[in-house]
Amino acid sequence: MSAFVHPDDIRSRFSAALSALYRAEVPQYGDLLTLVADINAEALKADASGADRLAASGELARLSEERHGAIRVGTADELATIARAFAVMGMAPVSYYNLAPAGVPVHSTAFRPVDPAALARNPFRVFCSLLRLELIEDEALRVEAAQTLARRDIFTPAARELIETAEREGGLDADQADRFVAELLETFRWHAEATVSAQTYDRLVAAHRLIADVVSFKGPHINHLTPRTLDIDAAQAAMPERGISPKETIEGPPARACPILLRQTSFKALEEAIAFPGADGPDSGEMVAGTHTARFGEIEQRGCALTPAGRALYDAALASRDFSALPDDWDALRRGDLAWFRYRATPEGLATRAETADMDALIAASFVVAEPITYEDFLPVSAAGIFQSNLGAEARQTAYAVDPARADFETALGRPVQDEMALYRAEQDASIAATLKALGLATAA
Repeated sequence: MSAFVHPDDIRSRFSAALSALYRAEVPQYGDLLTLVADINAEALKADASGADRLAASGELARLSEERHGAIRVGTADELATIARAFAVMGMAPVSYYNLAPAGVPVHSTAFRPVDPAALARNPFRVFCSLLRLELIEDEALRVEAAQTLARRDIFTPAARELIETAEREGGLDADQADRFVAELLETFRWHAEATVSAQTYDRLVAAHRLIADVVSFKGPHINHLTPRTLDIDAAQAAMPERGISPKETIEGPPARACPILLRQTSFKALEEAIAFPGADGPDSGEMVAGTHTARFGEIEQRGCALTPAGRALYDAALASRDFSALPDDWDALRRGDLAWFRYRATPEGLATRAETADMDALIAASFVVAEPITYEDFLPVSAAGIFQSNLGAEARQTAYAVDPARADFETALGRPVQDEMALYRAEQDASIAATLKALGLATAA
């Protein structure tokens, strides 16, 4: 039997193929990549010590390849199958996001690698949202939307077959991996032909533009693909100079000396030509011209992951817009147990016999360094802000009066979502154990 391709390699191939596809479909995405590359080069040149820290932590090697995409699916089967497809690429669902309180009728998870070594090889992520049909107030429209979604299959037969092969055999060989990437790419491709009439589309838009985006097409076209920048404020300022129209504000925390969590901006969604079936249905061949607005370009800047205590301070600051209670100092964040850190022994520490396992003392003696762990996940308020800013000025801003439906989401997903905090804690704890062992200070279990 041929050797299996490592899931990390399949993920890298898919991420590159998806980036090429989106660049061909949305040329302005290419402009965004060039802008981000230029901004990052300038940031690294201006901060040599920062560049050294990124290199030492492994962040620099992954920077130019880092992407996150976003899709929106309409049914439980679509969500469960996309979860199985991402599993072939070593990606698991992490965290549950309820966007309904912000007026967006979806709930979501992020598919990503969870092992630190896999993240270092390729941190490709996809923020995947499931439409909450129960939030469509018009009962007749809700039924019609459900029937429309039930008629489509967003996966090619070959993609489904290769997912089953990977699950049955334990992986894919080189030829199967190449075919899997090509077939799964079809799920993310843009289709300019709507599957509903212009009249139904207008009713869906009236309910919510995002509902129309999910229901009206053959598949969940990738609606943005996001490169990572080291200076999102510089990128925001430079976008108009490159002929790119940015959204008005950057989502997430304010600019800080010690970046935390996630900051995001985007260029405004494109108005794209589409064709609706004529009065006699899609089989008649008659088409009616129209437009649709959904796909946009996004840039992100990732900071440090916060602990539950840090997130509580951030959430309180977000509500008051007063961030003074959240220290803007790495040592204060670490000592206050407000952020997650990765620890490693220094050459000096490895060459010296340390007398204490106290991490603060080891850091003070320069035997150990603590590096902030990058936040690999998302912020529901920011995600909703990005969605709303690209749904048109007339998009409904009212919140849906519903509770989170995590249990329903996980049932549709076919598996539980992983806890992001548990993942960060495990990485920090593993680094502490490895550091103490390297220094000859490991304690018996």
